[in-house]
Amino acid sequence: MSLTLTQRARSRIAFTTGGLLLVALALSQLAEPVGTTGRDVTLVVSSVLAGYPIAVRAWQALRAKAFSIDLLVTIAVIGALVIGEYVEAAVVSFLFLFGAWLEARSLERTRASLRELVDLAPTQATVLRDGQRVTVDADDVALGETVLVTNGERIAVDGTVSNGTASVTEASITGEPVPVTKQYGDRVFAGTIAESGYLEVVADRVGDETTFARIIELVEEAQESRTRRQRFLERFAQIYTPAIVILAVIVYAWTRDLGLALTFLVIACPGALVISVPVAAVAGLGNVARHGVLVKGGEVLEDLAAADTLVLDKTGTLTVGRPVVTAVQSVGAVPEGELLELVGTLESTSEHHLARAIVSQAQHFGMPLTSSLTDVEVVTGLGIAGRVGGRDVLVGRRALLAERGVAVPDDAVLGATAHEQRGATVVHVAVDGRLAGLVAVADEVREEAAGALTRLRESGIRHVVMLTGDNAHTARLVGDRLGLDEVRAGLLPEDKARIVEELRAQGRRVAMIGDGVNDAPTLATADVGIAMGGSGTDVSMETADVVLMTDRLDQFAHARRVARATVRVMKQNTALALATVGLLVAGVLLQYVQLAGGMLVHEISVLLVILNALRLVRLRGPRREVLGAASTAGVEPEPARQKEPAL
Repeated sequence: MSLTLTQRARSRIAFTTGGLLLVALALSQLAEPVGTTGRDVTLVVSSVLAGYPIAVRAWQALRAKAFSIDLLVTIAVIGALVIGEYVEAAVVSFLFLFGAWLEARSLERTRASLRELVDLAPTQATVLRDGQRVTVDADDVALGETVLVTNGERIAVDGTVSNGTASVTEASITGEPVPVTKQYGDRVFAGTIAESGYLEVVADRVGDETTFARIIELVEEAQESRTRRQRFLERFAQIYTPAIVILAVIVYAWTRDLGLALTFLVIACPGALVISVPVAAVAGLGNVARHGVLVKGGEVLEDLAAADTLVLDKTGTLTVGRPVVTAVQSVGAVPEGELLELVGTLESTSEHHLARAIVSQAQHFGMPLTSSLTDVEVVTGLGIAGRVGGRDVLVGRRALLAERGVAVPDDAVLGATAHEQRGATVVHVAVDGRLAGLVAVADEVREEAAGALTRLRESGIRHVVMLTGDNAHTARLVGDRLGLDEVRAGLLPEDKARIVEELRAQGRRVAMIGDGVNDAPTLATADVGIAMGGSGTDVSMETADVVLMTDRLDQFAHARRVARATVRVMKQNTALALATVGLLVAGVLLQYVQLAGGMLVHEISVLLVILNALRLVRLRGPRREVLGAASTAGVEPEPARQKEPAL
């Protein structure tokens, strides 16, 4: 039979024993011997009742070969009962149990973000089966089925809109409360809400494979993880607790005062010390999760706070990742229209930002992109090759054409340079082994990038580097606009990883932000890898230590702010806990502090540690409405300068 008590049962015992203490106080006012006898009996009952769950946890810890604080309190309560100190036994057991209740309630509050996420999980879905609408459990939706979503309904799957239009709130995924319009071809995610409209969604991820389910899993794992400080304190407690028992025996042997030894035993408990770090870590992780940033554990939060160098990719990170075609230039016998169709057909197999822009442009002009497509080869970091309608097509950087023996005339080089100097990325196109044309694609710098980088510098980031595979002209324009410290262009993925490794070898603590796909090697190399994960890709979820579900740099600046505040709170809590234990132990040895009074101060210190950590929950994210208003008015928005709180 299990002796384990539920949290609710322990709560009831705590409040019952609190009531018994009030009864004992009332009985002490009655005449002797009734008053004294009744008071002592009530105090003993209260001590045994409150001491039972404490003793159970102590026994469970001993069976696991661990010395817990519960063991020290159990010894003290039994000793107090043996020597007739019934008041101390009852008060100490009640205060410890009540303190544990407060601790559990406070920790539950810090985990509110996870509970809110779980509550948002969809439970049912309406699907089309054999031409009929059928309501099924969300977990029973099959891949490829069409899910019907109406006004106010929570979407139950990840998928693509096949019909309809709706305004969808994606706060559960991105932390962004402003609804976005979804229509044919757009991606939607489980856990989001269709505020208005109607959608038919073809499911491509269901059940535990949806982005929303993965988010819940990651947040759960993060909140259960341990920071380096927490692991150190746990190892410290394993040595400290038995040492206190030995010291209590020495105190008794020296003074022959059992009451003093028992008081020393209880007062030296490191309760506030043990909880000082985990409660702060959970609060910090909960805050950033609520603002659309997934941090995979307290240790990552510590690394994020310690970073002093920020490395960024350009496309999709510093820029919006939605480039548009600005020019299609034929330099051979292939007309511009046919050139765009050939390139669009080949690029339709790629998920790269530039590829999507070219495909979109081709579709805009009504090009069917239905030519037969074979022998497709993706050349990482350089481009793509394949046969389109029986013709060999090569699309990518100038280096790829040189590698495949395709000559680029001087006039084409000058034309490409002119586009690059205007901030465009130039894609070279070869057809049947000869240069056929150039496609210029431009992307916009994110509106929040300048303000986010300013706040990151204010938070201790000393060096900001941009690494990009793009041309030097475009990279320099972006770097100058944002005031970056260093810009390196024309890089392959392995080059980026090598540069990050070099920065780390110089003693820098490097945080790297990329799109989580072709930047995966660099994300893995950095001390902290941060992926722009708004697309919900598997790579961004698995490779990175931090995932920005909003795809916004200002949300990362908030995560950095919370990380630094969390580490400060950890240090403050640890200092408070150590100071409290030191002062109480000194007070006990000098006989200024008694058992019940010392226990009260001890529990107050635990409560102060928790309340200090709860301040992290209230740290707010960036003020999006201000940025949006400035942008709408056509004015360059001022960076929203938010000083880090003096935590």
